Amino acid sequence: MTQKGTKKSLKRMKRNQPLGFLTGVFIIYLCLYGISPDKTMLALRNSCALLYQITIPLCIVFFFMVLMDYFLRSNKIVKILGKKSGFKGFLLAAMAGVFSVGTIFAWYPLLEDLKKRGASNATLATFLCNRSVKPFLIPVMISYFGWLYVVLLTLFTVLGAVAVGIGVGAFAENH
Repeated sequence: MTQKGTKKSLKRMKRNQPLGFLTGVFIIYLCLYGISPDKTMLALRNSCALLYQITIPLCIVFFFMVLMDYFLRSNKIVKILGKKSGFKGFLLAAMAGVFSVGTIFAWYPLLEDLKKRGASNATLATFLCNRSVKPFLIPVMISYFGWLYVVLLTLFTVLGAVAVGIGVGAFAENH
């Protein structure tokens, strides 16, 4: 096969990958349905429920990516979240982590894009760690544990996330 023919074949394969994946999953479900219809239907229902759960967060992340692509240029991202962003970069990453919603893996494409544009490993790690603070759960936590406990836990979680971010940044920059 010539080099030109190989390139055409690779382009065709890349174009058909999503369709091939869906076809493969369909065939697997069909085969498993023949073996165990009840378990296969349960698995299919669970898969559909998961797809439903991640659709909204994925749309939100996609919306943010479009906004970011439209309004922010790489030099601004480096200034806001880069290695020399300092306290403001950590503060912004911490606040974004606290207020981010949805499943974590829905955020990975956005974080990858930020990293490619110059965001530091430290600020990205700070964002990821601060996702454990959920403002909408604070009233419930206060009713169970009291306000002092919740305030201290939230404060230490945020400070710990910044410390982890700094550690990850220091380690990842050297390797």
